[in-house]
Amino acid sequence: MNAAPRPASGRPLPGEYADYAQPDIERVAGDDAVAALVQLTEGTLALLAPLADDAVAGVAYAPGKWTLKQVVGHLVDDERIFAYRALAVARGESAELPGFDETIYAAAAGHEPRRMASLCAEYRAVRGATLALLAGLPAEAWTRRGRVNGYSATVRGLAFHIAGHELRHVAALREKYLPLVR
Repeated sequence: MNAAPRPASGRPLPGEYADYAQPDIERVAGDDAVAALVQLTEGTLALLAPLADDAVAGVAYAPGKWTLKQVVGHLVDDERIFAYRALAVARGESAELPGFDETIYAAAAGHEPRRMASLCAEYRAVRGATLALLAGLPAEAWTRRGRVNGYSATVRGLAFHIAGHELRHVAALREKYLPLVR
């Protein structure tokens, strides 16, 4: 028996995500959040998985900046939060969803002592959960709106945020961090 085709998310329009996310959203190609996240997963893991723990230990491109491992951990934390927000909005949550302080999260997370394989496995697990959530949404859920941290967002706006945010950080990893890896 064949399953019904999954409805594409469509590309979010301005006003479906936070204004600050516009440059990140513009980085995402196409008009389907699930397809973008699937493609991004492969590229991000191809970049991160081969990195040796001793080569990336403590690597930061400037004083006071996150280490490479903290950036990876931040990607995972941010995706968890935005996937929860997408779930809540998709299910019709009427309460405003709170913001979070990424600096506090990064400081408390303990990502730096972890092995890259562990961080990559967590990334893979969280991405799998996000994809399962998004792939199972009915078509009408993609354009549902909710209040998130002071702005109005749709499910597809939140999903595109996950992809665009990752693309921005992966570009920083390539340009600023990887040249420092020994």
